[in-house]
Amino acid sequence: MRPLIEPALVVVTVGALAAGGVAWLLGARQVADGCWIGGTVVAVVPAVAWVLGALRRGRVGVDLIAVLSLVGTLLVGEYLAGALIAVMLAGGRALDAAASRRASHDLRALLERAPRFARRRVGDQVGVIPLAEVRVDDVLVVGPADVVPVDGRVMDAVAVLDESALTGEPLQVERRAGDAVRSGVVNAGDAFELRATATAEDSTYAGIVRLAQQAGAESAPVVRLADRYAAYFLPLALLLAGSAWLASGSPVRAVAVLVVATPCPLLLAAPVAIVSGLSRASRAGVVIRSGGALENLGHATTLVMDKTGTLTMGRPIVVDIVAAPGGNAAEILRLAASVDQLSAHVLAEAIVTEAVARGLALSLPTDVSEEPGRGVTATVGTRRVTVGKLGDNPSAGWAQAAVNRARLDNAAVAWVCIDGEPAGAVLLRDPLRRQAPRTMRRLREAGLTRLVMLTGDRVEPAREVAAVLGLDEVYAQQTPVDKVAAVRAERERAVTVMVGDGINDAPALAAATVGVAMGARGATASSEAADIVLTTDRLDRLADAMDIARWSRRIAVQSAVVGMTLSLAAMVIAALGWLPPAAGALLQEGIDVAVILNALRALRGDPGAEVTLPSDTETLLHRFSAEHDELRDTLGQLRSSADRLVEGPDDAALAAVVAAYDLLAQRILPHERAEEAELYPALATPLQSGEATAPMSRTHAEIQRLADRIGTHVHLAEAAGGVQPDQVEDLLACLYGLYALLRLHFVQEEESYFTLAQEEVPSESKSVRPQQDSTPAATEPAVNQNHSV
Repeated sequence: MRPLIEPALVVVTVGALAAGGVAWLLGARQVADGCWIGGTVVAVVPAVAWVLGALRRGRVGVDLIAVLSLVGTLLVGEYLAGALIAVMLAGGRALDAAASRRASHDLRALLERAPRFARRRVGDQVGVIPLAEVRVDDVLVVGPADVVPVDGRVMDAVAVLDESALTGEPLQVERRAGDAVRSGVVNAGDAFELRATATAEDSTYAGIVRLAQQAGAESAPVVRLADRYAAYFLPLALLLAGSAWLASGSPVRAVAVLVVATPCPLLLAAPVAIVSGLSRASRAGVVIRSGGALENLGHATTLVMDKTGTLTMGRPIVVDIVAAPGGNAAEILRLAASVDQLSAHVLAEAIVTEAVARGLALSLPTDVSEEPGRGVTATVGTRRVTVGKLGDNPSAGWAQAAVNRARLDNAAVAWVCIDGEPAGAVLLRDPLRRQAPRTMRRLREAGLTRLVMLTGDRVEPAREVAAVLGLDEVYAQQTPVDKVAAVRAERERAVTVMVGDGINDAPALAAATVGVAMGARGATASSEAADIVLTTDRLDRLADAMDIARWSRRIAVQSAVVGMTLSLAAMVIAALGWLPPAAGALLQEGIDVAVILNALRALRGDPGAEVTLPSDTETLLHRFSAEHDELRDTLGQLRSSADRLVEGPDDAALAAVVAAYDLLAQRILPHERAEEAELYPALATPLQSGEATAPMSRTHAEIQRLADRIGTHVHLAEAAGGVQPDQVEDLLACLYGLYALLRLHFVQEEESYFTLAQEEVPSESKSVRPQQDSTPAATEPAVNQNHSV
């Protein structure tokens, strides 16, 4: 019933005002007065309750002036003025309630996911018991896909676990006998036995639930914009009303001052601007659950972010394929994807997605077997293919080179063995979101002065992301408890926004001044704990939300200040006796209309913060983005040709260099020329300057120069019958340099220009099948078993 109070109050007060107006026009003055008295009294009762509630919390808000005005009109017989004020008050409260309703912080998903029973083994008997009965040193059996019920240690077999609920990292990890396991993680392999080291009440997952609930309860109530201004406006209004009464001896003058002092610019205009901002944000894919959250977002200065799923895509993609000497990378990928079609492992999904995106024809595997923690083996055609771990350390030179490359790139390795012999390796990693760098720049422009990253991942990949994005601080290997402590420390220094997407982020979201959840792929718990939910899987929507929040707050402040200035002028006139209460109420209505119309400007957004693209320009962005996806994989041919040349300038090396030059001449250079001739001129208008693309044009010139230099080397080598020794050093510099330059150039264009388009079409965002929760295949990370790419 509580959500219906404000709308019902609006209906009653508007009805009383209208009925009184009809009665007055018909000459029934007493009936009109009765209707207006009734509307005023109806408004007084809840208004007094609101004032008392605010006083109990130690706050004095705009409602106190409204109550004084309502009571004053009843005492001096200005019933029409009272009815008008009642309508203003009811309308303002209804708007404020619409802007302030937010979802509960009950974190239902956390509670529903928590296990309630455990399998305890006593001797040879296994029985199901309530979780509360688990004691330290009990032997528990954790079945496939079960949530680990309490903290403990693995007793015998290797446990393959999905720890994403606690760390946010997507890859499974292995825990061996004696290793500690935290409650809340999922058994992604075969059943294993666990010796409990804590009761359910003292275990990790229960602590996360408590932490989230405590953080939400400790959050200070939002002091709204209107109440902050009312703290100064109220004493001034009372002083003027009292002075007018004392100077004239007429209480009517005091009431007239209070009538025009009724802070309708605060009661109406500020909520209208905030509600308009909420409406605009929802159209941009941002659900803001309260006007207070929008206001706080508008003056936040610190942003704390999770890494995986927030700054990165949250799922791995194939970044390279290494084939054994004489092998074919495309065939290695095709065989691996054929085998992985029947696996639900997150890396298997990435391999299949990549193969389908390349248009490879997959075969249906037979005789499939999957060993949790090791990999998948199947027959494809006449060959027995295994995708997963290699087992012993690689001895072949090409395999060791693949391991080194994976370590340098912070990538995971899925080895492909054919008939028991290593034949290739697929390198995978969790890529940075394409919009992330541009979003960070926009957020700094919006007023954020401190950008911090918290992640459960290792230090190396965390530092790499922080370096690319220019973050001010990075904290790696963070537990949910660590994240909450870090957010609280930041919140003590400044208004702090926290962005996350996983269950492990929910407590930190609740602890922040404003919590923002990546709701499109994030956990339900993080969305429940957040003040703001990004409904699309795009990080740049956070920058949009910041722009909307600051514009809406600016309009709200502007409307309130202008409205109160006009009210102050009217108060002085009323204090001099030149403005009776009823006329003052009508004048106040005129002021209200003016400030509300101004507040509605928040619906349009800040024209200076928007980049509007013509439809043909957006089409060009999609076209060149798709070409990038097609060309990105071919860039490795430049590096491979240089690697082959290092082995010796023989005929095979010359053939590799010629193939690389053909790639440049036939595909890459035409693409770059088309960008220069078509895309860059089209971007000059929306970016408001041709200088915005000037650095990229200079890069195009350098790409052309290096390609021409490689072409000259090719002609010289063909004329001489092979690559000459004096050519090798310069040719290597050109090939390696052009490879690095093209990769950087592609990324710069994608981050600076392609993200301007409304919808993205990067290959890493495509998925050919839903991710499932079942027994995973295993892959081997490049560095150790316990990290994601």
